[in-house]
Amino acid sequence: MHTSVLIIDDEPELAEYTAKFFNVSGVPAEYVLSADEAIKFFEGNTCSLILLDINLGSDSGFDLCRDIRTKIGVPIFFISASSSEDDMLLALGIGGDDYICKPYSLGVLLAKVKAALKRYADSGSKPAESGESVKLGNACIDLKKASVTKDGSTLPLKAMEYKLLIFLLENKNRVISKDEFFEKVWETDYVSEVTLNVHIRHLREKIEEDPSHPVFIKTVWGVGFMMEV
Repeated sequence: MHTSVLIIDDEPELAEYTAKFFNVSGVPAEYVLSADEAIKFFEGNTCSLILLDINLGSDSGFDLCRDIRTKIGVPIFFISASSSEDDMLLALGIGGDDYICKPYSLGVLLAKVKAALKRYADSGSKPAESGESVKLGNACIDLKKASVTKDGSTLPLKAMEYKLLIFLLENKNRVISKDEFFEKVWETDYVSEVTLNVHIRHLREKIEEDPSHPVFIKTVWGVGFMMEV
């Protein structure tokens, strides 16, 4: 069975109510209440996006995310009562695509999820600007496979990293504001600068020889970023 959204949250009433709201809004959703239930779900089912709570009783959503990321490449949105920047950075650093604080507005959450489902479905549809690969120093970006090869190793990109990279390449040598990234790449205003900065850092780690002193993906302080080629 396939569902659009899997909610993994140990609060039964919130998980059930969120799933019902999504279903009546035309976004198929299921929910489970523990890490073990989530693992069992994936034994015979699939989903397009995961809403994952950090605290799952005696289990950790962080640990579950690491486990899921070894097998599944779908977007993972963390949901948590914690607004700690350290938790946000950890969540995004281990493979999360977004971080949403509780209590959340169901309407806003639904809008974020719908936008994410659309953009991830479309993320591999853009044609390459020229050819099927781009060289950036020692890194080779395979635009067809949405992957980066560097020093003999293939480093797969997450869907949002790929879409962000394509946007940078299509607008190379032009300063792109953070608001433009939110509008054109995320296609929503409900994105924090932390999310953008973490994705940029991940791209630098995969492309740049020295991510702390980038040659290609440059920061333009107070404005945004630029792909310098």
